[in-house]
Amino acid sequence: MPVTGGSAVYLDGPWSHRSVSANGSRFHIAESGEGPLVLMLHGFPQFWWTWRRQLTSLAGAGFRAVASDLRGYGGSDKPPRGYDLITAASDAAGLIRALGEANAVVVGHDWGALVAWTMAAYHPKVVRRLAIVSAAHPLRMRAEMLAGPAHRGWRNGNTLGFQLPVLPESRLVRRNAEQVARMLQAWSGPGWPDRETEARYRAAMVIPSVAHSALEYHRWFLRSWLRTDGIRYAHRMRAPIGVPTLHLHGAMDPCVPTRGAQASARYVDGPYRWRLVEGAGHFLPEEQPDKFDSALHNWLADPEPER
Repeated sequence: MPVTGGSAVYLDGPWSHRSVSANGSRFHIAESGEGPLVLMLHGFPQFWWTWRRQLTSLAGAGFRAVASDLRGYGGSDKPPRGYDLITAASDAAGLIRALGEANAVVVGHDWGALVAWTMAAYHPKVVRRLAIVSAAHPLRMRAEMLAGPAHRGWRNGNTLGFQLPVLPESRLVRRNAEQVARMLQAWSGPGWPDRETEARYRAAMVIPSVAHSALEYHRWFLRSWLRTDGIRYAHRMRAPIGVPTLHLHGAMDPCVPTRGAQASARYVDGPYRWRLVEGAGHFLPEEQPDKFDSALHNWLADPEPER
């Protein structure tokens, strides 16, 4: 049954929709296929629809593909709090167990990738393999954000601006989420998004409470640096990640510098594979779906991915 969001979220396709309870909340998922579980986590300013192509391609390759709306997004619950990466990682780990699996391949894009990194540190037993897309390790992201103003990209400037109360939410949904369209265009490579994609993400952002929930993730990430919870988080995230990790990044990504993303390898002790995809900006799975799927499927099929 739909939780919230209506037709903006419950889009028809070769997948099914349902609500799953985990970690004290309900999460909307779209799923397709049978086999080993692949859990896919979207980023900002998006929702599960990011993974529409992969829901089909992974199912065709013999996997059970599940794309979830993060807490506060789409058809998932939108509680007043819990928008930190630790809670989000617990949400996703609980979702894997609620789906009847002990572990899963976890694929995360943007903020979903930060959640995936956090899962590998906090809940290593539930992560069989880790695929990171268009993001650096959270500690590398912090380092980039702490760089001088000359080194901050437009994305970092938005994160800083999102710290203000109330005003960023109103700007985000103004004129039918026009700012979402600007962000999609500015952070992508040429030729993306098309009108349908832009309309889908704008419609999902104006669902009541989504804009506030989405910005709360940004606020926690910045404000927690000097708080006890943020200090504990940083200490925990220094632990090396032992699972096989695939790291995919668009060569034209203006949000996360390539050097910062690639430097994330220092936090991985397990087999690590880095791939830079030409012609793609920040929204790699949608901008270059064929290249993305090829890299992901080849890695999943490799029993011993290289360091």
